[in-house]
Amino acid sequence: MKKIQVGIIGGAGYTAGELIRLLINHSETDINFVYSTSNAGNKISSVHQDLLGDLDLKFIDTINPNVDVLFLCLGHGNSVKFLSANTFSDKTKIIDLGNDFRLEKDKEFNGKSFVYGLPELQRETIKKADYIANPGCFATAIQLAVLPLAQQNVLSDDVHVNAVTGATGAGTSLSETSHFPWRDNNFSYYKPFTHQHLGEINQSVKQLQNSFSSEILFMPNRGNFSRGIFATVYTNFEGSLAEAIDLFKAFYKDAKFTFVSDEVLHLKQVVNTNKCLIHLHKHNNKLLVTSIIDNLLKGASGQAIQNMNLMFGLEETTGLQLKATYF
Repeated sequence: MKKIQVGIIGGAGYTAGELIRLLINHSETDINFVYSTSNAGNKISSVHQDLLGDLDLKFIDTINPNVDVLFLCLGHGNSVKFLSANTFSDKTKIIDLGNDFRLEKDKEFNGKSFVYGLPELQRETIKKADYIANPGCFATAIQLAVLPLAQQNVLSDDVHVNAVTGATGAGTSLSETSHFPWRDNNFSYYKPFTHQHLGEINQSVKQLQNSFSSEILFMPNRGNFSRGIFATVYTNFEGSLAEAIDLFKAFYKDAKFTFVSDEVLHLKQVVNTNKCLIHLHKHNNKLLVTSIIDNLLKGASGQAIQNMNLMFGLEETTGLQLKATYF
């Protein structure tokens, strides 16, 4: 069987680096090109230094319009600009890791209709899609914590979310809050109640529970670690803990990467994997849901590969059976 020819746009960032690492170990893909105007002519391993010895490819500033699948690893708002300026074959499938096409109002673009790519929500739709809007990292962790409740129409009150992300969530561009002396031994919140991922979270919740009219109150935090998201979500729930566990396990019974744990979670269980782990705790009438992911994998590049596998009829786990960096 001919291998899937892959193109990557915006090849110098964290998500592109993880994407390349996954693809060179994927049994069904060949990387055709990695596009980066700022690094054209440089070896990919000179930027993504963990790949030294794994590939000899160089960044280029030209594209092959006939690749089988194109991954867009661009800053938010730049995918529209790139696709407006460049044309690809009608047979080229596109997976956008930015936020340009995630919302229903933005999904149609130049004759292309983007499908929201959360496999646990709409696996069968993804299988038939040609264009995917890959979910955001916070959005992935939070949705996987609340969608089982939405499916049963039991979200009856505000949903409170406190989630911490690692420094890689800010991307490779330097800023005051990603500078090591600032980040080290430090902790802070940002964009309280207004984070851009709230749009896609609310959209998915209402897809399953259209009657949901309360608020999702989201407090995003910066942690002093490199990668991972640790999200705690709580809301009113009238049932028992056992009923909640049964509800979540039923929702994820066919999921390849999302699992409900009977034990309290910690972040190292998911770092360097495409897993989302869920834990439930009941206090009086409040249900606490803990959801943990690697922001660069299940929150970005790993989920993009998961979507690619579904789109091309491959086993969903191909190239994604990764060991956690546990110690």
